[in-house]
Amino acid sequence: MATKLLITFAICRLIVTVGLTLDPTELLRLAVEGQLSLDPSDLETASLDFGMMGRAKPLAVLHPASAEDIVRLVRAAYGSALGFSVSARGHGHSINGQAQTTKGVVIEMSGSSKGRGTQGGYGSKPALMLPRVSETKRYVDVWGGELWIDVLRSTMEHGLAPKSWTDYLYLSVGGTLSNAGISGQAFNHGPQIANVHELDVVTGKGELFTCSENQNSELFHAVLGGLGQFGIITRARIALEPAPQRVRWIRVLYSNFSAFTKDQEFLISLHGQPSSKKFDYVEGFVIVDEGLINNWRSSFFSPHNPVKISSINSNGGVLYCLEITKNYHESTSDTIDQEIEALLKKLDFIPTSVFTTDLPYVDFLDRVHKAELKLRSKGLWDVPHPWLNLFIPKSKISDFDKGVFKGILGNKTSGPILIYPMNKEKWDQRSSVVTPDEEVFYLVAFLRSALDSGDETQSLDYLTNQNRQILRFCDDAGINAKQYLPHYTTQEEWLDHFGDKWAQFYQRKMEFDPRRILAAGQRIFNPTPLSNNIKKLASW
Repeated sequence: MATKLLITFAICRLIVTVGLTLDPTELLRLAVEGQLSLDPSDLETASLDFGMMGRAKPLAVLHPASAEDIVRLVRAAYGSALGFSVSARGHGHSINGQAQTTKGVVIEMSGSSKGRGTQGGYGSKPALMLPRVSETKRYVDVWGGELWIDVLRSTMEHGLAPKSWTDYLYLSVGGTLSNAGISGQAFNHGPQIANVHELDVVTGKGELFTCSENQNSELFHAVLGGLGQFGIITRARIALEPAPQRVRWIRVLYSNFSAFTKDQEFLISLHGQPSSKKFDYVEGFVIVDEGLINNWRSSFFSPHNPVKISSINSNGGVLYCLEITKNYHESTSDTIDQEIEALLKKLDFIPTSVFTTDLPYVDFLDRVHKAELKLRSKGLWDVPHPWLNLFIPKSKISDFDKGVFKGILGNKTSGPILIYPMNKEKWDQRSSVVTPDEEVFYLVAFLRSALDSGDETQSLDYLTNQNRQILRFCDDAGINAKQYLPHYTTQEEWLDHFGDKWAQFYQRKMEFDPRRILAAGQRIFNPTPLSNNIKKLASW
């Protein structure tokens, strides 16, 4: 009874605020299996994200017990007179409020594990379920709000693991698939969206569809990298491979940018070779601050033997670090050294700069979480994160180095700067993701933290202004950069971002979310009101 009263109160509040077309007796039929919450602590949690650069408090928060709960909520939004928005929130790792809303309901996708059953079907009413692994077909079915760390733990029990990752595993499956999901494995396996067999999706009309390459394929490709604009992922079927046992993790340094990029591009060109003749992970980062190389991102360097930029002849005070790994099983450990040595001989790094460590596969994948725990213990995690992620065409990466790494940044930064190339052929162009129109492009990620330390160069204002300088430099230098995890405030900017893909993106929006209900926090579209003569929904 108490639950029904809470739901009734919540819905009545929505009626007053956004003007639903249905009367309260009809709305009572919206009763969900989970919880529709107005608890101030729930609203506060949903109003924040990892970026911590703004907050937007929703009208209510839904903790779903099933995909059907999400269906009912979205159908209510679709049938409302003025249109209230619905935003799916995973682990809250957005930077610019993409999963927030002030005029609607936030669905806490990753906070719904209480009371989950182990049974789950995918008919008209799928249940919120634990990961389910098929060893024979090598896939795992997971709830859209499942965190990748839990997916990994479940699949490792069967000796299997997903092929493609993000650097940080405490992100939701639906969240990363709505963007792309990239790390150092993307050159080989493509982004995470290239390793999905099937999805269950609730569209902006409140319709639940199973989609794949061969079934409802337009919705399938739209949702992958679709920024949450076309549907809410309630289930994903992820491709698996046999999991290695251990990882040899190697870092080498460069003072010459051309040598650094040449070697990275050579390594990703080996993606079609046998596993013995290529690395399994290729990433890199830029070092403009002497303290950075020995910070949390570089934690495996021995504290008794710190790297000193001043001891290396760096070009313009900037060094570049290449991170590479070899996966292996203990049964093949006798050949791993020879394979690595043969590959390293082809690279042109500083000979004295090689650092190596060996660790279990899971520990490597979960490496950033250990750094997170250290930062949390020092109160340095829950701070603003004015991150900027850019895709830069290969033809312009040298210009970017001169103008940004050796120019705008100066000799100070407050977080890691990643840089590594990807093969465009590993990205399915039918997805909604926008990438540069070149066969090889780089991800450059400025993962900075704003600190109240008294140092102006670490302040939020300074870093956000620097981000604007970087974007202006790209425009002025004719660098057709594309934002990854994009953030714009006007539709004109979104039109420019999508370019030739805008017409398709807009058409998909009108087909799958014509009321523009979903993911309003992205600021691409605004919810639209129904005309007065629109019929009420026939059923709930």
